[in-house]
Amino acid sequence: MLILSEKVLLEGGLLEIELHDDLRCRLRYGDLVEYADGRRRLRGRAAPYEFRSVEQLRYDFEKDLESA
Repeated sequence: MLILSEKVLLEGGLLEIELHDDLRCRLRYGDLVEYADGRRRLRGRAAPYEFRSVEQLRYDFEKDLESA
């Protein structure tokens, strides 16, 4: 079940956040960066992503945004 769904329109694109009760999550910033279902996609390139903590997820997502 979806617990939280938020969309924020920023100057550079649309930020989307989804959290589910079974610990699935999705973070997406336009077409540049997406973290979803154990995968990380950066500029179209996908790679596995292991969730460790909310803090680490946020750090990794923000770091990828800066590099994109």
